Amino acid sequence: MKNTITILVVDDELMMRNLLEKILVRDGYNVITAENGQDALEVLKTEKTDIVISDMKMPEMNGFDLLKIVKKEYPQIGMIMMTAYGDTYTVKDALLLGADEYITKPFKSFEVSMIVERAYWRILSNKQKTESVE
Repeated sequence: MKNTITILVVDDELMMRNLLEKILVRDGYNVITAENGQDALEVLKTEKTDIVISDMKMPEMNGFDLLKIVKKEYPQIGMIMMTAYGDTYTVKDALLLGADEYITKPFKSFEVSMIVERAYWRILSNKQKTESVE
């Protein structure tokens, strides 16, 4: 089932993109990467994406701006935001704007796996509720 899920990882740091890609591919997900919010929006126009994992602090378009656009234009896509350790106000703001989950840096690979899995099941549950109402 995981091999049908595509995750877009957005981070301006190449090492972080590569690390997350390695963890997620190992877990069986399809992974696409983008180095900033603008590139991520271009990917979303052409690639079926289920979840976006985005850093909050990036040059050009930050994670908040990306979150707002994704939630408006692609409401079916789940959003997981990444932030530096201890930045709880930023996390709270992201959750209020519609983020499904958050990852605090630095993280352990099992934490990423758990958070992505939790976000996926929450998104799937919300999708099923929406479909049953229609």
